[in-house]
Amino acid sequence: MKEITLNAQVRTEFGKKASRDMRRAGNVPAVVYGVEKDANGAPVAKSIMITEKELAKLLYTPNVYIVNLNIEGTVVKAILKDLQSDFVTDHPVHVDFYQITEENPIVMQIPVKLNGLAEGVKAGGKLALNVRKLAVKAKYTQFPDTLDIDVTSLGLGKSMKVSALSFEGLEIVTPKEVVVCAVRMTRAARAAAQAEA
Repeated sequence: MKEITLNAQVRTEFGKKASRDMRRAGNVPAVVYGVEKDANGAPVAKSIMITEKELAKLLYTPNVYIVNLNIEGTVVKAILKDLQSDFVTDHPVHVDFYQITEENPIVMQIPVKLNGLAEGVKAGGKLALNVRKLAVKAKYTQFPDTLDIDVTSLGLGKSMKVSALSFEGLEIVTPKEVVVCAVRMTRAARAAAQAEA
């Protein structure tokens, strides 16, 4: 899976006013969960800030990345867990990252890629992708860039559900009844079928 390095700084000022000032300066407040441990060994959050320009490398791309967060010289490997955006401007206002390790499996949304020319498309149908990403669980070192699905045998009017899929080393978390893709009947195909009848 692709990796990206983002530079961040430790956040020392908190509260609504501090967050507003931070955003005006082009920074986005963020939290990294699981970086440090408390006295009982439980993970605690680390407050950081990251420039909106730096964050854009991660947000405005179709790719899914493992993030190497460089926090003032200390690099933490993480994934983007949650993003809050301004409902008017759509600018990011807060980001949550989650620290990952090679030992512990995590759940990530991986993009779906359809391969091959479906039988139904040859017959005049149209291939429709219903879900762009699937939730899968694995150790981060096992994640592919895309989940490749062969649709060659998919006939006219047929669909493919999650239950029909399997990927080596990955556990699919998306519900089995979810339809991933389907070959829909077009007007032209329907007219041709009626003409034959």
